[in-house]
Amino acid sequence: MVYVQRDEQGRLLRVAHDPFEGMTATLAEEHEELQAWLTMQEEVRARLASLQGSDLELVRVLEDLVGVLVSRGVIRYTDLPEAARRKLHQRAETRSQLGGLSGLLGDGESELI
Repeated sequence: MVYVQRDEQGRLLRVAHDPFEGMTATLAEEHEELQAWLTMQEEVRARLASLQGSDLELVRVLEDLVGVLVSRGVIRYTDLPEAARRKLHQRAETRSQLGGLSGLLGDGESELI
């Protein structure tokens, strides 16, 4: 048996194994509605993990994009906000320091060989 909280339309909002403040009902763990809700929660977690992974990749793309725009004179480095300049500078320094360690890193830059 699990404890649940439903919204005004009767949709599941929260599920827990222990009673909690605001719970509105209980359901058997094998209940079809609960299983569907748990499946949906897993799908949401998987999508969020995918987004998080692509966020890390996009950071590198944006760094390179800023570099190209600055090198072509489309923008000046000083046009960027101070906080952005500091972060880009810090990452550039870290990347250059890692350049000397390139023999230790795989293609993904995070996998040790």
